[in-house]
Amino acid sequence: MNAETLRSKLEASGELLVNVTDFDQPLELHLHDTEIGEDVITVELADGELEFSTDEVVGAWKHYHSLADYGLE
Repeated sequence: MNAETLRSKLEASGELLVNVTDFDQPLELHLHDTEIGEDVITVELADGELEFSTDEVVGAWKHYHSLADYGLE
């Protein structure tokens, strides 16, 4: 997936869920602990760093938290 698209989505919502080819579950990215480079995404975790290629991201969407976020208020 395009790095600029991912950066824009993350900056707009502060959080982003992504499907990555090497992982069975979506990964949650946060603005405060994620660096999206042109080729590599780095996520700072409590016990280390997770790195994967932007090319491995096959889907991205906003992480919702409330009924209002879904338009169901």
